[in-house]
Amino acid sequence: MNTARELGLIPQGRLEPGPGNAITDIAGVAVGHRSLRGDGLFTGVTAVVPHPGDLFRVKPRAAVEIVNGFGKSAGLMQVAELGTIETPILLTNTFGVAACTEALIRRAIGANPAIGRKTSTVNALVCECNDGGINDIQALGVTPADADAALDAARPGPVEQGAVGAGSGMTAFGFKAGIGTASRLMRIGKHDFTLGTLVLANFGAAGDLVLPDGRRPDPRVPASPERGSVIVVMATDLPLGDRQLQRVARRGGAGLARLGAFWGHGSGDVVLCFTTADPVEHDPAAPVAMQQRLSDSYIDIAFRAAAETTQEAVLNALCAAPATPARSGRTYPALTDWLKESPAS
Repeated sequence: MNTARELGLIPQGRLEPGPGNAITDIAGVAVGHRSLRGDGLFTGVTAVVPHPGDLFRVKPRAAVEIVNGFGKSAGLMQVAELGTIETPILLTNTFGVAACTEALIRRAIGANPAIGRKTSTVNALVCECNDGGINDIQALGVTPADADAALDAARPGPVEQGAVGAGSGMTAFGFKAGIGTASRLMRIGKHDFTLGTLVLANFGAAGDLVLPDGRRPDPRVPASPERGSVIVVMATDLPLGDRQLQRVARRGGAGLARLGAFWGHGSGDVVLCFTTADPVEHDPAAPVAMQQRLSDSYIDIAFRAAAETTQEAVLNALCAAPATPARSGRTYPALTDWLKESPAS
């Protein structure tokens, strides 16, 4: 698997990557994939699990930033309202949202039989992109069992990138893309923190991609309107309030803009950011909960980390994905092939 850093695309920055350069550099965060192939299917599910405990009972604080809302995700409205998440985050294709939602609800009920009867219902969190250029999306190939498989596969440590899981059929800037991830270390005062990002990259008009060295790769495919999408999931161990989490999430847009994206009318661009610090108890022991929060005067480093990791995660998705045939008969090329043919001067 190629990465943008190994290919020399990432310049020396002010912030260093974490040990795995992945969202799983944040302790407790796990990622799993389920890839579907055959009978016109080239799709899947990717799971991001914020911590190994019961997410319904111990809810990570979170925020969502809708860069452009042409999308069909589930659960984002409650995240925006309450500032917490209470299930794993599943990524899939547009028509797989219902199956993934069902899987998350059934899992939550299995762990907490009181859900919907003696306590509140559960807010299943599923985000999507349209992979219909490569996958036969009308086949409704993703099932609850596939969502369960992605969740069961979730592990800390290295994250497989490219055309895997939900990223199987995704494209970006006219090239094959998919899942990508990156992280940055942040020194604030005497303490070390990490911010990691995972993207489902399926956006950007052909010819608009700008590499960090200024080159503009040409995928040699017909130009088309920007109708793609990107889901950006950020995790950090930095103690941030929900207002601050949304501000950090917003800087994911800066990373997308560095790549040449302009968020077209038909583009669904969503950033979800959560912290593992000071989660919220479903049944609090006291009426007042004490939570730490970073002083705003120190938040710029998190803004920089959000922009850098988003940019690098998308480039990793592009660099890890091989050339793949489309349903139309043409092929989405691999960025790595273009790089071989067009070396930097």
